[in-house]
Amino acid sequence: MKNVPTPEIWFITGSQHLYGEAALKQVAANSSKIVEALNASGRLPLKLVFKPVLTRPEEIRALCLEANGAANCAGLAIWCHTFSPSKMWINGLIQLRKPVLHFATQYNRDLPWSEIDMDFMNLNQAAHGDREHGFIHTRLRLPRKVVVGHWSDEAVQDRVAAWMRVTRAWSDWQGGKIVRFGDNMRYVAVTEGDKVAAEAKFGFSVNTHGVGDLVAALGEVRDAEVTALCSEYEELYHVAPVLCKGGDRHDVLRYNARQELGLRAFLEAGNFIGFSDTFEDLHGLTQLPGLAVQRLMADGYGFAGEGDWKTAAIVRAMKVMSADLPGGTSFMEDYTYELNPAGQLVLGSHMLEVCPSIAAGKPAIEVHPLGIGGKDDPARFVFDAHPGAAINVAMMDLGNRFRLLVNEVDVIAPSQPLPKLPVARAVWKCRPDLKTAVAAWIYAGGTHHTGFSYAVTTEYIEDLAEIAGVEVAVIDAETRLREFKQQLRNDEIYYHLAPGLGRL
Repeated sequence: MKNVPTPEIWFITGSQHLYGEAALKQVAANSSKIVEALNASGRLPLKLVFKPVLTRPEEIRALCLEANGAANCAGLAIWCHTFSPSKMWINGLIQLRKPVLHFATQYNRDLPWSEIDMDFMNLNQAAHGDREHGFIHTRLRLPRKVVVGHWSDEAVQDRVAAWMRVTRAWSDWQGGKIVRFGDNMRYVAVTEGDKVAAEAKFGFSVNTHGVGDLVAALGEVRDAEVTALCSEYEELYHVAPVLCKGGDRHDVLRYNARQELGLRAFLEAGNFIGFSDTFEDLHGLTQLPGLAVQRLMADGYGFAGEGDWKTAAIVRAMKVMSADLPGGTSFMEDYTYELNPAGQLVLGSHMLEVCPSIAAGKPAIEVHPLGIGGKDDPARFVFDAHPGAAINVAMMDLGNRFRLLVNEVDVIAPSQPLPKLPVARAVWKCRPDLKTAVAAWIYAGGTHHTGFSYAVTTEYIEDLAEIAGVEVAVIDAETRLREFKQQLRNDEIYYHLAPGLGRL
């Protein structure tokens, strides 16, 4: 993945002056050592930056305001080494607009039982300080993630790393731009949404460019660039002979290369992080972009078809979250079911645009009729997704709020060949089972488009929802339909009242 942001996380330590200067020096030294060790662990995707120990209200407020204005600061990890009276934090925390991780740890892992005296107790009061801090966070309705455990524990480091990946995606959304080429597919409800509300809630903007603007960008591409990219395709992928240089349909591959180069130039010039198009609005294009979209997704751009800007945004966020992880992330759609009682499955795909990052092997590039849209036959990657645990994620605009929806799934190899389905595809089992998962998805108003990932887990989406202050509903192995429906009803009430219970 190419265009990945690399912000930093500030490590904030709370204490107070009652313990004396010697104790505060030790607090700072211990805190600095924790930061150094975590950075050296190799398990964190972002750099932790040690900040001076905070002991006064003025320092706390100044730090929070500084963080707000620091474009490269994605969030704060806050730890109370000792007791840090939380009233000192009020004026800073009510100003803070960056994500927060409350790291409930302590410097020492084991207690030196025979040596414990009151000096030790005064210095090592994280258990005391974390509860004080937890109260003020709750009292101020501060969204945050709480991670508990010793900082050297790899499982604890992994939970911190997950939050960091989400803050990286959140930082990327702030001021991020999604472009739609044309409008959304006509008469479709779920791809509609309030773009003003989305920008206010999530930080990214969505605007439309006419397809003619993209056509003009394609016109700027030089033939030599097209030739070079076609050669790259033949080196990297299994290209159908008919598409190779000298083949009867090499012109199709060249046009797809021109689409990729024109799209890439347009996205780079506009500093866009994602895009969408629709087969109903292709004026001036002879093909719906397929291979071009798939390659751009592999480079990290968010995408969704049919003008679905919400899914394009969630795919981009999941791409950024998983940039340093194996497995792959893609745009996806639940297309059709296997309802055999012996084994009920979902066949996921899309007309063309599934990312090769999820491929089980080297993708093939083929050309076939699309069967919809009335344009020329487009080239596309054809492959099966690799087996493994994954999630599907949807973002819906429910009118009064946004909802994120997750279904945990298990991808398997297709039980039979698919010789007449020339698209990229994934086959999966839903958790807890197809009937429950699909019913829950429908009750929740889930979209037919999703972000699909092996690398992003439910925890990441829950962290994202916490930062954004939006609802999240999860369909997993423990889901029971009666309880799930009641959760949705409860959420209707809570998220109606939540704005009045917001941060003080």
